[in-house]
Amino acid sequence: MNTVGLIVNPKAGKDIRRIVSYGRFTTDEEKLNIVVRILTGLANAGVDKVIAMPDTIGLIKAAINKSTNTIPVEVLGIPAFGNEQDTASATKIMVELGVSCIVSLGGDGTNRSIAEHSSTVPLVPISTGTNNVFPVLIEGTTAGLAAGLIATNSVDINTATKQKPLIEIEIDGTIVGVALVDVAISKQAYIGARAVWDPESIDEIFVSGFYPSSIGLASIASRIPIQSKSGIYVKLGNGKHLVSAPITPGVISKVNVTKWSEMKFDEKLDVNLKPSSIAVDGERTWVLRENQRARVTLRKLGPVVVSIGETLEQAALAEKFITN
Repeated sequence: MNTVGLIVNPKAGKDIRRIVSYGRFTTDEEKLNIVVRILTGLANAGVDKVIAMPDTIGLIKAAINKSTNTIPVEVLGIPAFGNEQDTASATKIMVELGVSCIVSLGGDGTNRSIAEHSSTVPLVPISTGTNNVFPVLIEGTTAGLAAGLIATNSVDINTATKQKPLIEIEIDGTIVGVALVDVAISKQAYIGARAVWDPESIDEIFVSGFYPSSIGLASIASRIPIQSKSGIYVKLGNGKHLVSAPITPGVISKVNVTKWSEMKFDEKLDVNLKPSSIAVDGERTWVLRENQRARVTLRKLGPVVVSIGETLEQAALAEKFITN
């Protein structure tokens, strides 16, 4: 039996950046409709079963009731708290149950939680967050169809997926978490509103790759004239460089940059500012005290992501959409 995991974060895209800028807002009704479309694609691809994460507002159950597809959907019998723990717990169980693919609706944070626990299970990340670099804007039916083709082994998974990098965060010798896109060191040594949107509050940024079309802190590194096949480090401050970058949707900021350099894979880099707070993928997560040591390391082998275009092209050329 081939099975697909489905993780929907109803809180994605509702942080402070939507208020201080012109960020996209995906309504709960639209998220529900996206889930219905995903189920249509999965059913058409021949998926036997869907295992879904429960959510605090009942989006999944509402989508099941609205869908006309007969594909069975099992909602995991775990509590829903409305935080990252929901995603982490659901992902662990899905991996244990042997799902062949995971489809997510959320932002960078949602997918970060999945990536920490999904091993090498292929992921189809659909963007419904505010500042998204990792997930993609894609029609739900198409995304569901691609996930189904992966789950049913209808395409060559080696060429239809790509393993993305990630950044490990280490505090006092212990790995405390990862970032998919960027790690930012904030001058504000507290968590407060988790979202980071003001470049004046940032001391340095570690970025996992080159993302020239991105919105957010990663866009600063992706507008610097540096050729890097790995990651990019940027030191902000009163330097001679002024970088123009879209930090939030609809807002392009002039950011003072002191220096930059390439981040090499597996090289441990120290966090210089203490005390401070460490933000991952745009959200402050840990406070770093004066007597603590933090380091970040770029790793090459992160989450395995489905290339939707490549998957559908392979299926078309293999006549997977033709019946005699």
